[in-house]
Amino acid sequence: MASSTPAGLTRIVWYTLNRMSYRSALEARIAKKTTKAIVDFHLIEDGDRVMVGLSGGKDSWALMQTLDRLRQRAPIDFSLIAVNVDSGYKEFKHDVIAKTCEERGWECRIEHTSIGDVMDDLLEANATPCSLCARLRRGVLYRIATEVGATKIALGHHLDDFIETLLLNLFFAGALKAMPARLVSDNGEHVVIRPLVYVGEDEARLYTKEVGLPIIGCCCPACGDLSLQRQRVKRLILDLEREHPGVKQSMLKALGNVMPRHLLDTRVNPSGELRDSVALRLEEEGHPSTLIHIRN
Repeated sequence: MASSTPAGLTRIVWYTLNRMSYRSALEARIAKKTTKAIVDFHLIEDGDRVMVGLSGGKDSWALMQTLDRLRQRAPIDFSLIAVNVDSGYKEFKHDVIAKTCEERGWECRIEHTSIGDVMDDLLEANATPCSLCARLRRGVLYRIATEVGATKIALGHHLDDFIETLLLNLFFAGALKAMPARLVSDNGEHVVIRPLVYVGEDEARLYTKEVGLPIIGCCCPACGDLSLQRQRVKRLILDLEREHPGVKQSMLKALGNVMPRHLLDTRVNPSGELRDSVALRLEEEGHPSTLIHIRN
């Protein structure tokens, strides 16, 4: 479909994908949720070259497989390239990732780095190795995206990642934030997308197993350490979901239902004095409708 197609029609055609046949009910459910995310947040457009950050874990495999299925049926044309950033650990099975992609006809690039060797030198006190590693790998992905001509960088963060990040920032960073489904880099050169925002971690795990994709561990010594803050938050959410089914969906919904006037941040909810000064300035500039909105 041409990019000039009206947005409303494109939305309708995207949703026709949900009525097409899939290999299983699980695949259909994940495809439906991913399609909804693509439409809701305008993640993929006609002509996009989408670079998938393929770590070899369950989430990135599920993302690659899902996008490939949607690519074959989508009302727009877009291409995929998988990129794996090898951190340099000897046991890491990057060859399995390359072979799997070749067998499935997926364009793939393995980028070998020495991230694992420099982690100890760069890690600050009380910082988690996972967050530092993610930042370093993101820098590599940005560079490669430019080299391969990618217009979007797709990451495998799922629903659980979004709400875990929300609680991590709330509990340990004193910030009320999570992560966006679509993010433009600071320099404006790259667009990061997270199409699995509506897909649960359990669904990604089951789907990767169902389609026979090999889960490759990152080989980092800290991987899977249950003492890490994220793992502790993960257990908390799991317990809450067991006691009160629907908690995770409620938390995700909250991320799209923000009420700034009920928060304490004066940047989004200015004090009465600041609000009045802004209203007066706007009135002097001839914006009465905005003035009413602010005063209300």
